[in-house]
Amino acid sequence: MFLRSYQTSFIRRDHTRPPAGVMMKVDLQCVKNNTDHHTDEITAERLIIRRGKAFSLILSGECLNPDDIEMTVETGPGASEPKRTRSSFSTNPQRCSPGDRWSVKVLNRSVSSVTLSVMCPSDACVGLYSLSVRSGSCSVRCERAVTVLFNPWCEDDLVYLPNEAERQEYVMNEQGIVYKGVDEYITNMSWDFGQFEEDVVDICLKMLDLNPKCLKDAQEDYSARCNPVYISRVVSAMINSDDDNGVLMGQWGDRYIGGVVPSSWTSSVEILRRWIKYDCHPVKYGQCWVFAAVMCTVLRCLGIPCRVVTNFQSAHDTDQNLIVDEFFSDYGVRPKQNLDSVWNFHVWVEGWMRRPDLSGDSLYDGWQVLDPTPQEKSSGTYCCGPAPLKAILEGHTDVKYDVPFVYAEVNADKITWLIMANGSKKKILSDTKTVGQNISTKAVGSNSRRDISDQYKHPEGSVKERAVYDEAVKRVTDLKPSETSRPTLQMKISLDEPPLNGTDIKLKLILRSENAQELSLKMSAQVMRYTGIPAAGVWSDNTDIRLQPNTEQTLPFTVPFAAYGPKMLDNNCIKVSAISTEKNEPKETYLAEKDIVPHSPTLKISVTGTPLWDAEMIAEVVFENPLPTALKNCSITLTGSGLLKQTEKSNAVELGPGQRITLRVTFRPYRLGPRKLVANFDSSTFRDIKASLDINVRPASSPLGYLNFRK
Repeated sequence: MFLRSYQTSFIRRDHTRPPAGVMMKVDLQCVKNNTDHHTDEITAERLIIRRGKAFSLILSGECLNPDDIEMTVETGPGASEPKRTRSSFSTNPQRCSPGDRWSVKVLNRSVSSVTLSVMCPSDACVGLYSLSVRSGSCSVRCERAVTVLFNPWCEDDLVYLPNEAERQEYVMNEQGIVYKGVDEYITNMSWDFGQFEEDVVDICLKMLDLNPKCLKDAQEDYSARCNPVYISRVVSAMINSDDDNGVLMGQWGDRYIGGVVPSSWTSSVEILRRWIKYDCHPVKYGQCWVFAAVMCTVLRCLGIPCRVVTNFQSAHDTDQNLIVDEFFSDYGVRPKQNLDSVWNFHVWVEGWMRRPDLSGDSLYDGWQVLDPTPQEKSSGTYCCGPAPLKAILEGHTDVKYDVPFVYAEVNADKITWLIMANGSKKKILSDTKTVGQNISTKAVGSNSRRDISDQYKHPEGSVKERAVYDEAVKRVTDLKPSETSRPTLQMKISLDEPPLNGTDIKLKLILRSENAQELSLKMSAQVMRYTGIPAAGVWSDNTDIRLQPNTEQTLPFTVPFAAYGPKMLDNNCIKVSAISTEKNEPKETYLAEKDIVPHSPTLKISVTGTPLWDAEMIAEVVFENPLPTALKNCSITLTGSGLLKQTEKSNAVELGPGQRITLRVTFRPYRLGPRKLVANFDSSTFRDIKASLDINVRPASSPLGYLNFRK
């Protein structure tokens, strides 16, 4: 009901409301124009164009004079030519002026109609425009007639992306992959961006209208909507709700009362529709990958090429000195509170645009980091970017916007301190290599992972990387770069086998020393939030060990499921730590850490039927309990833009050992092309296990309408 009422606010297809007694009609040629402008995926019922490209329309009426047709377009309140939110232009050269930004010319004429070609400038403000037409004694005004988007196909547009395969991936692809986990065990989840669902474009424009800058000065805000730098900063701020009526409220604790657990989301569309349905009140709840995925949807919808990026071992440097301080207590565990932190992973987006605001050449053009997760304020607002990748790569930390913060996320040095019982602290480790690992995004045209770390920093440990770090530090602080020393003891924690959630985790501590040493070992395991904050201690042990010189020794140990299982819900991983102190020289302290993500059981998804438009198909999702104990509150949800009109969900049940829960859904695909079903299993023990299936929907008359699925 909401979607229907929301869409009927638009004018009928010809978008005309002629005054009584005046016969002139405007045919906006929506099907043809939207196809030419790569917007037919959104709709063919209203005109949606991309700037910098002409569109056609047909005028018909008895009073037409093709040589004297005047047109006016307007967007926003108080539209004016100085603000570039209004433009009047004519087919009569004598009525045209050099300042006209839009233009029109006659393509064809007949006795009662004329076909016109209208050119929208490549720097036009994006948004909804009214269109007024006058010819002779005829005139008509079409409200909300034209929606203008950015144009990555136009060389003169600031978001021009020259590669067609990349345009298909970063603008047109409605399905994607978000990477999570830890650097040694990267997991992925399918995400339904759904940027071409018909109501999404209007939700995105509503988001722009509700941003604080627009509420303060709408004329200035509408005028600035020609600039992707401005738009991307506004969107970054509006995805989170910290300063405004943004889309998502963040929650990083373990209480999600009145909302959805962040790991349950699989679709931006569902989130955006909830936001608009409930009077633009923030949707509960989001974490970094949810914020980023929703922002990707909005930018792609508006026409700004965008990709979701995950940085593993991501630093949160609160004072922007490019150094992250971490602390351990003298009994071997991390304190819960710390200003700086290293997240197991952090997800943001990159938008593609030129940056003439930063340099006269193309030095900072290309991918720009944008982060809607509310971490630190930028110019007084919780947003981040656009920060040029080229500035981050070369350590140009004095470039706007927020380059020092992003640089620290991918390349800060990490200093580890040991806090003693008397409150004193001593430095036990200086690490220049850990922060910023396996920076990942979905590859173009496939479901494989692409490592783009080389676009953010030079190879770790190289002379160039250290020189860039020194340059980055010099531009933002007077501190001298930290120095490292080679320890005489090497410690490493390793796994015997991949850990399965629901079973005990078997590990071993490997030690090797240049000298004979007697060590006191303190080992611990803490369940961690992905933000690097400890949620709960689950295991600890102390022991002494004597090392022989240049001899490797191994100490096996086990973290039982009974200890970690109840604490893993809503948390990302288990951090196992070992701190050793030399008995004869207590000042010498060594540290080893390992992040462990227990593997989840398998969720199975399958489809029967032929993937044709409007042909009946059946999806089946099955989960089997692998544990010797019962699972409570088990449920499955299924989503998929272009396939399912709404999210489908099973009833909650209890599963005994070896029992199955099954969700079967009958559906008819309503959009052509590559689509994706995304399933989610949730229970009181295993939270948000995902599975997905690709479906390529073909026209019903296609001779190639055979089964075409890909997991």
